[in-house]
Amino acid sequence: MKKDIHPKYDKCVVSCGCGASWETRSTTSQIKVEICSSCHPFYTGTQKMVDSLGRVDRFTKKFGGEYFKKADKKKGKAKRYN
Repeated sequence: MKKDIHPKYDKCVVSCGCGASWETRSTTSQIKVEICSSCHPFYTGTQKMVDSLGRVDRFTKKFGGEYFKKADKKKGKAKRYN
């Protein structure tokens, strides 16, 4: 390797939004992540909403809570005229 052209590679602390933290190595001294393997639904097996930008709230405000409800069967189908 050439001298004095590579970045410094030292210990780094990674901290998650759930409170978990661990130590690794990186060119930066600190990394903050929103979701990690101890809180991600794929690894934990639990379903939860991960909404960092408020997109779910904006969607429910725009379309309401009844957007995904099934249509009434009483209305029936459109009539066909032959």
